[in-house]
Amino acid sequence: MKLIITEKPSVGQAYGRVLGATKRCDGYLEGGGYLVSWCVGHLVELAEPQVYDSRYEKWNRSDLPILPEHWQYRVTAATKKQFGILKTLMRRDDVESLVNCCDAGREGELIFRLVYHQCGCKKPFERLWISSMEDSAIREGFAKLRPGTEYDALYEAALCRERADWMVGINATRLFSCLYGQTLNVGRVMTPTLAMVVMREAAIRGFVPEPFYTVQIVPGGFHADGERMRAKNEAASIASECRDVGKATVTKVERKEKTEKAPALYDLTSLHRDANRLLGFTAQQTLDYTQSLYEKKLVTYPRTDSRYLTDDMAGMLPGLVAMVQQKCGICPDAPAPVNASQVINSKKVSDHHAIVPTKTLAGADLSELPGGEKAVLELVALRLICAVGEPYRYLENVVELDCAGHTFKAKGKSVISPGWKAYAGKQDEKEEPAAELPVLEECAELPLASVELKEGKTSPPKHFTEDLLLSAMEAAGAEEMPKEAERRGIGTPATRAAIIEKLVQKGFVERRGDKKTKILIPTSKGEALVTVVPEQIQSPSMTAEWEEKLLLMERGGYEPRQFMGEIAAMVSDLVRDSKRVDGAETFLPQKGAVIGSCPACGAEVLDRPKGYFCSNKECRFALWKNNRYFDSIGKKLTSAIAEKLITTGRVKLKGCKSAKTGKSFDATLVLSTGEGGQAQFSMEFEKKKK
Repeated sequence: MKLIITEKPSVGQAYGRVLGATKRCDGYLEGGGYLVSWCVGHLVELAEPQVYDSRYEKWNRSDLPILPEHWQYRVTAATKKQFGILKTLMRRDDVESLVNCCDAGREGELIFRLVYHQCGCKKPFERLWISSMEDSAIREGFAKLRPGTEYDALYEAALCRERADWMVGINATRLFSCLYGQTLNVGRVMTPTLAMVVMREAAIRGFVPEPFYTVQIVPGGFHADGERMRAKNEAASIASECRDVGKATVTKVERKEKTEKAPALYDLTSLHRDANRLLGFTAQQTLDYTQSLYEKKLVTYPRTDSRYLTDDMAGMLPGLVAMVQQKCGICPDAPAPVNASQVINSKKVSDHHAIVPTKTLAGADLSELPGGEKAVLELVALRLICAVGEPYRYLENVVELDCAGHTFKAKGKSVISPGWKAYAGKQDEKEEPAAELPVLEECAELPLASVELKEGKTSPPKHFTEDLLLSAMEAAGAEEMPKEAERRGIGTPATRAAIIEKLVQKGFVERRGDKKTKILIPTSKGEALVTVVPEQIQSPSMTAEWEEKLLLMERGGYEPRQFMGEIAAMVSDLVRDSKRVDGAETFLPQKGAVIGSCPACGAEVLDRPKGYFCSNKECRFALWKNNRYFDSIGKKLTSAIAEKLITTGRVKLKGCKSAKTGKSFDATLVLSTGEGGQAQFSMEFEKKKK
């Protein structure tokens, strides 16, 4: 009997159907010689600092750096039951071996191995590595299972990534929170990304537009422009001279045939960018939609950094393109050519090939798909058709004219063959309509229809959209990395969406604008963090270098011990050398208003953005504004209620709702504190008169 472990229940059920494991049990499936169970994401996580030593419950700079010699893990309370099921299955006498069927990548490898080790399992295991959830791909993958040991280097890289993030996040967050007396979340990848957003906003605010002037002549049927000038009087003088002459002479005519290659297939980052630019989706929304399409067997594995297909896929490509074109109604009456060599290159495929539709699409009812999933599927389908298309060919015309001794230029283009652009539709939204110039000969004299003085202003940098930020993350640090490096930038295609979401959730960045054109703006909290954190932590080049080393580690080219030693040394130096920035109080969020004395220790209770907290760091009293207890009785914890509770210990509430019955009731809420100062609530009800 083989025990199959997947990352999600839905994936486990898909494998079970193909393999004949259809008998439903508590937390697993059985049948066909297999047991199929799942992890429900990260079942096992790194332990908190206080697990290593109780003194770490309090945040003190003197306790830093925290660098565990022997790493400890814990099972999350929410997933304890499923962990127990997996542990029991692993210990069954009839289970001879396991199959790691978690997502085929760094994080999937980590999820399986942590559970395997935490359960104390010693049984042999194999690895399933597929890029499609189609039945045929699943069967083929199980027929070609590989020894789990082949992926030891991938596991080591995943382990180092997780532990490095813990070391940097725990130590840097505690360090800067202690320095400035308030919680400042710092992350290895999150902070450099935030720094890019803050720096861009600073450049926009500091930008001073400068006026410029150009003279435009219109010989008839087209216009030609002169050079930009800063002095308006100089431009006005040239315009006057041109009007006096009244004609222009053609001095140069160039006609060049140019081509524009078809775009590459999608990897996750390029799909993120187009979905944001064209559909207004956040990176996380795009990942969620694509993951759902993958689990429905309609597209291939989404968390990929490759934009090519493997050599063995060349034979199936024409049939796939024809099916996708008809199924999705992409110019169905004009069969698309298939230039397979443009998208086939095994050397440029690492773990997974590019994202493309699967053959299962042929029998799918697309009308049943949610709107977001359907829109993403259309993007992926359209990109496949374009990627194998013919080049876009056009004739570019460049004309130079002389008027009153000044040079003017005009450019135009005429389409020779639309090629892939004939199918592109909305994916070619950036393309401006082609302007054609009349046929002109050198030395020809053209009378001027008009002469105009044009005024403009230089433009500031653009605000980051998720499209532009993802591009910046991908390119960050590239200039400092070797040209042959296969992966550059901060984060990975699979993690960049989560990084942006975390910045928003933590209150460092906010989205503004309408649905389709939302921009990312740093909050005052985000700007303050970047101001006080040293360059070393917010440097994209350092994080990009780490990503490159992790990639080398995956391939056995970098020692995990050396990597972790470098991280530990960097964290130690950071703790030793960091000092409070003078004047930080002027730009950090204010301390907060005092609303009363702490019922546990008597210190001041401060009104903070997320709740009402005791100013004594050793006290654990807190009233969270997003309060579960108040949610359970259908009320909100307002500042007035919080102040009443803290000053008198009780408050009368009307119109509370019972979570069980849904009925309304009035009561007095009483506040008390536990041994550690934690807030506790109880209800008092008035006795009804007989």
